[in-house]
Amino acid sequence: MKQLYLILAIVGGIAPYVFFFQHFASSGLALNEFVAALFVNGAAGGFTVDLLLSSAVFWIAIIHRHRLGKGPNPIAFVVLNLCIGLCCALPAYLYAHHAREP
Repeated sequence: MKQLYLILAIVGGIAPYVFFFQHFASSGLALNEFVAALFVNGAAGGFTVDLLLSSAVFWIAIIHRHRLGKGPNPIAFVVLNLCIGLCCALPAYLYAHHAREP
């Protein structure tokens, strides 16, 4: 499973940027336009809210597990989540978590 998590983290690190680059190429680097695009319609807004709530749950879970001594330091995974997305941060966390097992 470790290798699968690593592959999924790599794919999850690349896939969002394909779409981000398309957006920035057509709309420029304006952050306000990027945020507006996240909520451009009900479908996009629903996915955005789902992702934001899922990310919050992920952060709570990994911080809690770390405090219990059952998981790696969460800082890198929060940064991955903020800079790339949950589709990279979650499998990277699972990879790191399983890499700690004997």
